[in-house]
Amino acid sequence: MTTGRSGRTVRDLRRGNRSAVLQQLYFGGPMSRQELGPATGLSSGSVSNVVGELVADGLLEEAGIVDSDGGRPRTLLRVAPGSAHMIGVDVGETRVRVELFDLTLTEMARAEMPLLPRGCYDVGPIVDHVKDGIATVLAEAGIGTERLLGVGIGVPGIVDRTGPGGTVVHGQTIGWDAVPLEELLRATGALPPEVPYIIDNGARTLGQAEMWFGAGRGAREALVVLFGSGVGASLITDGSPDGGTTEGTALEWGHLTVSVRGRRCRCGALGCLEAYTGAESLLARWAERGGGPPDPVDEEEALSALLAAAVGEDPVAREVLEETAEYLGAGLSDLINLFQPERILIGGWAGLMLGPHILPAVREHATRYSLRHPAGRVTVGMGSLGPDAVTVGAATLPLSAFFATGGRRTTPRPDAEPPAWRTALRVRGGTTPGGT
Repeated sequence: MTTGRSGRTVRDLRRGNRSAVLQQLYFGGPMSRQELGPATGLSSGSVSNVVGELVADGLLEEAGIVDSDGGRPRTLLRVAPGSAHMIGVDVGETRVRVELFDLTLTEMARAEMPLLPRGCYDVGPIVDHVKDGIATVLAEAGIGTERLLGVGIGVPGIVDRTGPGGTVVHGQTIGWDAVPLEELLRATGALPPEVPYIIDNGARTLGQAEMWFGAGRGAREALVVLFGSGVGASLITDGSPDGGTTEGTALEWGHLTVSVRGRRCRCGALGCLEAYTGAESLLARWAERGGGPPDPVDEEEALSALLAAAVGEDPVAREVLEETAEYLGAGLSDLINLFQPERILIGGWAGLMLGPHILPAVREHATRYSLRHPAGRVTVGMGSLGPDAVTVGAATLPLSAFFATGGRRTTPRPDAEPPAWRTALRVRGGTTPGGT
């Protein structure tokens, strides 16, 4: 395999060219071959070769013809939606949601399995839910696994991919201590070995979805908050998906200490932000002050009851909401001062419910608790992708890997590298592969 002065092989260059064309068409809409050259920086010859390969692979298709200025009509190209599929999984707080998407992230099928009792994170039943959900959506859509790029899974907790047995999840708040989730999923036999499971923190998958397709689009860096029973966040930097450079870091923001010797958090520590802002804590504080729905209900119904009480001028409910908004704003101020993002976006089921009621107060408190300069350049708003944002983001995990390989479902086995001395001599002398 020929190696250039940059250390990149011909295969690397070809893969990069394929990736550039695929991503440009994916995020930039239908384009002609003539437009692809300036958009990707590739020569017309390279564009022609890459497009020919991608059409032959079934990844691109014609999307109509447009007239040109006095010349021949130009054929538009687009990514073929049915050429590949992805599955996204949200291991949530009340249910496991599994969705099947085509290559353009149009939903084809979904399955939802409640956690019984709600909030029960016993790993065995959750693995079974994921396995059953995968089987259900594939059967409903009537497709096999031949074109399945992978299964992306968003989970609570810290995700560790360094172990020899695959991805391990450390979820202290849900009782997961080094759970070998990838190994457990692989052992179910739900998918053939060549189809990967790609696991990440749910806040990060939410963040990637919003940056690629939602309210974060166009920002170079953003913080995306997942507000549910607890709270988490992800920092997304260099967030241009069509440049293939989106990077994200999950932040255990909910376990930032905001009150020394404060309320007990579900992680076991005292004074965590989550103990004052998560839906679970918010409802507990309402109950401690004599509020709460008359009958035992789940968190979503209880939160709806609290909002209805607050709108109805119930002073206790209003006080709890105002207190929550201040703590949330103060917590955001730490993120603003530390990371100085362009945007902060709030999502998650509780965030979607509470946002319209508390967002102005959250903005006010975030500004008041922050340093003036970073506070002056950030906008705080709502995510736009709704309750499916985590599953959409999870599905982008195998999609990202697909782009990185230039649209190849499996990474080709590399050719045996020649001895280092021979490569060095060839580069210095400019000889051809195999030359002396």
